[in-house]
Amino acid sequence: MRIVHHLENSRSQRLLWLLEEMGLPYEVKRYSRDPKTMRAPPELKRVHPLGKSPLLEENGVIFAESGAIIEHLVATTGQFGPPAGADGQRLWTMFLHYAEGSLMPPLLSLLVIRRLGLLGRPARKPLLAMFAEHLAWLETELATRDWFAGDDFSAADVMMSFPLEAARSRAGLDQRYPAILAWLARIHARLAYQRALEAGGPYAYA
Repeated sequence: MRIVHHLENSRSQRLLWLLEEMGLPYEVKRYSRDPKTMRAPPELKRVHPLGKSPLLEENGVIFAESGAIIEHLVATTGQFGPPAGADGQRLWTMFLHYAEGSLMPPLLSLLVIRRLGLLGRPARKPLLAMFAEHLAWLETELATRDWFAGDDFSAADVMMSFPLEAARSRAGLDQRYPAILAWLARIHARLAYQRALEAGGPYAYA
């Protein structure tokens, strides 16, 4: 039995998408955010002490952390791993970890200061400038190929989806970055992505 503990409007949408791409059966247990704090509900702490999502439960074993879960699924199935060759391996590994290690911290800061209103306004401009450096680099990467790790879709694209989807409405991702927007259009057109939206319920960043 495979269960995805899925928090609305969160990184766990990536896990549903990858499972659909892989054709693996799963069950979704949905959790709603607190409408005032937007934090995960305390019920998630009954699954894992940190109370974060995504969490993948397989035969009673709990897997946490998006990148670790995705690496586990890729290793288990042999699907959507790195392309052949040193360059493909390097790009795949880099983007798998870059999504959370480098791209999410400034984006998360922007999401937090949006909720602070006037108090957060002084920090918004420098954070947007910092995030724009990431977008400019990613635009050059996707200007030369369709997918982050090479010519074919891979788990690296799954990892990169959440921060770039969130950036479109909240962190300056607009028509100045046509290659990134074209990549977003490609992932949204995938049938597995659309099935994952049906499985997970409303998702603000699609």
